[in-house]
Parts: sequence; C-alpha cells; structure tokens
Amino acid sequence: MTRGLIIPTLFVALAVATMVALGFWQLQRQAENEMLLRYVTANSTKPAIAYPQQGPVSVNALHRTSSVQCLRVVKWREDSGSDTLGKTGTRYLAECVTGAEGPDALIVAGISARPNQKVDWNGGLVRGIITTEPDRQSLIAKLFAKPAILRPMLVSQEGVGGLRTAEPPSLGKIQRKISNNGFYAMQWFLFASAATIIYILALRKRVRAS
Repeated sequence: MTRGLIIPTLFVALAVATMVALGFWQLQRQAENEMLLRYVTANSTKPAIAYPQQGPVSVNALHRTSSVQCLRVVKWREDSGSDTLGKTGTRYLAECVTGAEGPDALIVAGISARPNQKVDWNGGLVRGIITTEPDRQSLIAKLFAKPAILRPMLVSQEGVGGLRTAEPPSLGKIQRKISNNGFYAMQWFLFASAATIIYILALRKRVRAS
C-alpha cells in the first residue's frame, strides 16, 4: 500500500467501525426495549404501589399507578409533550416537596398551548402513572458514558391548574422504539457496507489507473 493511501484507508476503516458499532448498539437497545415491553405490559394490570423515592426506577414500578401528596411546588419545568387526544403543546413538570426531609417528586401536571404559562396550582394529592424523567443524555454520552440515573416521574391522570391532561405512558411508544431500533440498526449496517464497497471500487480504479 502506498503511503498516500494509509490515511484515507484508516479514515474509512474508522468510519465503518463506528457505523457497525452504532448498528450493534441499536440492536442492544432493541433487546432492552423488548424486555421492558414485557415488564410494563404485565405491570399495567397490577395494583397501585407507593411512589418510588428516587432513581433508578425498578422495571417492576414502571407504568404502575401511584399517588403523591404534593405539599407545594418549588419549581416548574417545561418541555414538549402531547395531551390524551394527541394534540402537542408545552408540557409542565412540577418539582414538588413531599415532606420536611423527604425527596422531592416530579409531577407531569399537564399540557398547554402556551409556553411560560403561570400554572394556577401549588400542590395537592396527585394520582397518576409512574414513569421516568426525560433522558437528556446525548447520543455520544449514551454510547461511551455511564447510563444516567433517571428519577421517577408521575404523570397525573388529570390536568391541574387549567392544564390539559397529559398523554400517559403507553405501550405503543415502546413498540415504536423497538421498530425504530431495528430500522436504525439496518440503516447503519447498510451505510457501513456502502462505504466499504465504494472505497474498494475507488481503490481498484486507482490501481488500474496507475
């Protein structure tokens, strides 16, 4: 191999190895989500449990009904979400104090069409479905760093303070993740194959030209 081909060959090899690794990572995520689906399918028919105090949340608690006595809201957070009719909007999350020394609870209070809304609610008894807080780790962090410890989050069964009821955790979302994992894995493997074939053809063309 001539010296001029060493750097591009290493670059292509690294790119292909990365794409293959991403494909296997998606397959691993698919297997994890399939196992999660089996657990939460069984959990949806089980009775209510006490709200978990902190993360990580056991798979035996996910999608179970629970309740939290919110003494007062200390902070509001916003992200995107949808209501029970599928209409998107701003999702309001309440950081609630639950006791003098106990940990705070994260409550999905509901959905609004308006961001930065002052929600007219400062606590009370909330019944809902247990899930986890949004995972905000980047793709790179998920690949190379330790998994983030996600706090439990309760999705209220009713919108509070004038908010629309938020869409509860559903099996359909997990099923879509499983399908997406398989699609993305195949996509990464195809990209790796295409890059390899294109580079081999380019090498052959260069050899013939020389």
